[in-house]
Amino acid sequence: MKWSDKYLKKMETEAAKEAIAESIAIKVTNLHKSFKLPTERAWGLKQAIFNRIKGVKGYKKQEVLRGISFEVKKGEFLGIVGRNGSGKSTLLKTLSQIYTPDSGSVIVNGSLVPFIELGVGFNPELTGRENVYLNGALLGFSNAEMDDMYEEIVKFAELEQFMDQKLKNYSSGMQVRLAFSIAIRAKGDILILDEVLAVGDAAFQEKCNNYFKSLHGNQTVILVTHDMGNVSRFCDRAILIENGKIACEGKPEKVTEAYMKLWS
Repeated sequence: MKWSDKYLKKMETEAAKEAIAESIAIKVTNLHKSFKLPTERAWGLKQAIFNRIKGVKGYKKQEVLRGISFEVKKGEFLGIVGRNGSGKSTLLKTLSQIYTPDSGSVIVNGSLVPFIELGVGFNPELTGRENVYLNGALLGFSNAEMDDMYEEIVKFAELEQFMDQKLKNYSSGMQVRLAFSIAIRAKGDILILDEVLAVGDAAFQEKCNNYFKSLHGNQTVILVTHDMGNVSRFCDRAILIENGKIACEGKPEKVTEAYMKLWS
């Protein structure tokens, strides 16, 4: 093979790699995450020294994620399911850079908006309007960017007449609607959601369902849920996590069947 042919082949390979990279929103490789859980407490310096001499660590290591690898394509709606304690929320918090992995890597191609815990970042002493801008700042948006999004956020939440009231006077449902509206209107490339489709009243849930139907192919979404109906309704693909590992991956129907077998 001539040098020119080798060079062209290398260029074609590099171009293919770049094309693949451009189509991937998130790439997770061999991800591990553990926590230290306290088992014994040292009630003083003497007890701490005694524990050290005895070789008592005072904690045990809990491995939550055990070598997880997967990719999410741009515009894909991915569902992540699993029993409580399987590692789903830890995975999402690692993707959102809330947790740092013990080993492995997470590559995020684009801006990411996490909506993992309802009301995180809200200040009850501030008004609804002030909390919109506060949450926007936490998500990395400028005041000018939030000015452009503000009307859409309030309209979707249906809280126009309450935005100048302090958040502590809002009902829990109103707070959920506002938090959710901020998350979905933040215009991020990747939206991460943890069990949020069951929030609010029936009318608001239907509104959210219609919104998610409009996202297909336009925005990358990762949804953690126990509702297999939502997995079938919205997701292009799903992953089942069990004991910190991927137990099944593929079409929603396949993963739903595997999930239901865990309970049989």
